[in-house]
Amino acid sequence: MDGAYFVGRGEILNWINATLQLSLAKVEEAASGAVQCQLMDMVHPGVVPMHKVNFDAKTEYDRIQNYKILQDVFNKLRISKNIEVNKLVKGRPLDNLEFLQWLKRYCDSVNGGIMNENYSPAERRSKGYKERSLKGNKSSKSLQANRLSGTDSADGDLKVSVDSIEKERDFYFSKLRDIEILCQRPELEHLPMTKAVRKILYAADAKDSPLPEANEIITKSPGLFPDEAE
Repeated sequence: MDGAYFVGRGEILNWINATLQLSLAKVEEAASGAVQCQLMDMVHPGVVPMHKVNFDAKTEYDRIQNYKILQDVFNKLRISKNIEVNKLVKGRPLDNLEFLQWLKRYCDSVNGGIMNENYSPAERRSKGYKERSLKGNKSSKSLQANRLSGTDSADGDLKVSVDSIEKERDFYFSKLRDIEILCQRPELEHLPMTKAVRKILYAADAKDSPLPEANEIITKSPGLFPDEAE
């Protein structure tokens, strides 16, 4: 398997934050496509129309516009990588992590992993826009403080609850990522059971369970249940 997909979430986030002077805390914060556009702008100066990139994209429609810009850049550079926009714009951690892992490998292959010292991320983001951070470091903190100003007595309990939820989320995310990596092994990825697991992992609709389709993949696969044929 390509070693690029073993790069951890923490390393990816550190790379993005150091390269673009951001402070992303989660890979899904890059789901808008703006980060990807700017990373391409860094390694291919002048190719990305940064004035069209929307760093405040919140809706799927606005995010798709950013990915259209990214796709145009890929086309200009003759990069054959498929951008799974429908998955990325939904902000699912696994899909965004995998794409960012690929993008890091690509950027490293162009510049040898060496940052362009003459590149000013903040200045490039401000071309045609007022400079904005994807996370909105200070503004988000002040907004959060304002929202919680009326609940001072519950601040301590709230922080503990949030920390606990985040730890639980990270725990299950790491398990899902391990399963995804295992499913990508060449000797396993063609197996019906692997396809069924991936069907569940990559399900986009939170309302409809992918389990029936996953079960169908398994039951329709010959040879999996030899006892039934006797």
